[in-house]
Formats: sequence, structure tokens, C-alpha cells
Amino acid sequence: MAEWDLRAALADAESRMQRTVALFERELAGMRAGRAHPALLDKVTVDYYGSPTPLAHLAQVSVPEPRTLVVQPYDKSAVASVEKGIQKADLGVSIRVEGDVLRLAIPVLTEERRRDLVRQVKRLLEDQKVAIRNVRREVLEQMKQAERTGSVSEDESRRGQDQLQKLTDRLIARLDELGLVKERELLQP
Repeated sequence: MAEWDLRAALADAESRMQRTVALFERELAGMRAGRAHPALLDKVTVDYYGSPTPLAHLAQVSVPEPRTLVVQPYDKSAVASVEKGIQKADLGVSIRVEGDVLRLAIPVLTEERRRDLVRQVKRLLEDQKVAIRNVRREVLEQMKQAERTGSVSEDESRRGQDQLQKLTDRLIARLDELGLVKERELLQP
């Protein structure tokens, strides 16, 4: 029984930490790096018949060229609403409406803007590391409490703590790797 609880606690910790890494990946994908990427529009919401709707539910987004996104609404009458939603998101892109299609030109980033984005990546990276460490701290407290109450032996608790630390180290290294890749991408002209 006690060993199962320990495994469940470790599995729960891993699941929560993995969600943190996945969130970080999504946040990085939405950061503009001077190249067109459909994830740039992930956070755009459009007022569609009076209700805020994610752009992904209303249109197909494609990347025909490295600095161009093409947004093609499924409902042709929504072109003006989609344009307003993109403008409201303030992504720093220029929008050109061509019939029932919107072309978004992604401007080249200035050096100053690149440095700002790198600072954002570092801040976001540190926030995610803190989130992972908080999960580790919570599970460590649970393990120590279980050890005090006798539902887990001292040896099992030590093994669990070692496994938890290895998991934490592995996922923080993954965050660092993702952050470094994004920084390099942002600093490329």
C-alpha cells in the first residue's frame, strides 16, 4: 500500500511537471521570432456573432512564405471580424485583405526588440522552473509527512526523494534546452 502511494505521488508530480513544460513550449511557439508561424495567432480571439471565439475555430492559417501568414476564414462574412480581432491582438503585423483572404506580413525584428523578446523568454523560463520546483516541494512535504506517519519507510522515502530530484533535474534541463533554442531563434537576423 505505502509503495503504491509513493508511486502515485511521483506519477502525479511528473504529470504536473510535464504540463508545465508543455505550457512553456506553447508560450514559446506563440512568440514572434521574425518568421511567420501559425502559433503566432493562437491567442487571437475574434468577436464572432457577439461571442469571443478563438481564431483557430474560424479560419485556416497557412505559411506560404517565411514572413507571410495567410488567414482564410471558413465563413466569408467573418473576414472583417477576423481582421479586427488580429488588429486588436496588437501583434505588430501588417494586414492586407484580398477578397476573402487576409495576408499578414511579419516585419523583420529590430535588434532592440530581439533583446526584449530574449528577456521575456528568460523571465518565462524562470517562472516555469519555479513552478516545477514548487511541485517538487509539495511532493517532498507529502513524502516527509508519510514518513512521519509511518505509511512509508525511511528507505522508500529516500528513494522517492532521489527519483523526484532526478525528474526535476531532467525537466528543468528540458526547459533550459527549449529556452536556449528559442533565444538562438530570436537572435538570428
